Amino acid sequence: METPSTIDEYPIQLLALALDQTGVNYQLKPSDNSLSKSKALDRLQDNREINVVWGMTNVQREKDLLPIRIPIFKGLIGWRLLLIREDMAERFTYIQQFEHLVKLSPLQGRDWPDTKILQSNGFDVITERTQTSLIKMLGRAQGDFFPRSIIEIWDELENTDVENNIQVQPSLGIRYPAAIYFFVNQKSVPLANLIKKGLEKAIENGTYEALFVEHYKTYIDKTQIESRTFYPLENAFLPEETPLDRKELWFDGKVNAPVEP
Repeated sequence: METPSTIDEYPIQLLALALDQTGVNYQLKPSDNSLSKSKALDRLQDNREINVVWGMTNVQREKDLLPIRIPIFKGLIGWRLLLIREDMAERFTYIQQFEHLVKLSPLQGRDWPDTKILQSNGFDVITERTQTSLIKMLGRAQGDFFPRSIIEIWDELENTDVENNIQVQPSLGIRYPAAIYFFVNQKSVPLANLIKKGLEKAIENGTYEALFVEHYKTYIDKTQIESRTFYPLENAFLPEETPLDRKELWFDGKVNAPVEP
């Protein structure tokens, strides 16, 4: 397992919950080395040191690794709010349709899956390597907005050295189908089956939903989804096997009360 950070607390708890459901004896141990996501995925593919990694799915990743096709954030990673500069606030009030928004230039990570998604939907994306660099570029007017997911944006505003002139645009967002999965090595079929069995059981008995609500209800409430316009984008990089037909696996814009176990 890779070394945890703040946004990884929920996946670790969800993985533990899934394994608890199976009754198997286990120990979750983070990697001894601090690895980037790409390096962690490489080591997982090579079957070195790491047994489980979570990351956004795409066609190539599902060829290289074995996915457990249950979106661990219920697709919330694809619901994006827009970080903007204060001096752009008035301009955004004039955006009444997607054709207006696509004329602006978003900022995004150079090797992030979201970059290709935005580009394929017609955006002229400006890229840089790190989230910190992108925030600084936005503050220097080197891009028009920086899309961040609901699960990222609020903590980043509090914990990152954000320029005083950066704010969350209050009325707009974008969304596209996207899933973060647990991945294991292609040869680790028993482990994949075990995690899937535990996740399915947690979904059935309500403990999965309870954990999701515990972690993300506050962020969702703060987003005020009902008062925003979310422009839907296509994700041409989503594998055909993505379980979009299982509505219970995906966030639908509402926080559902968890079923009592």
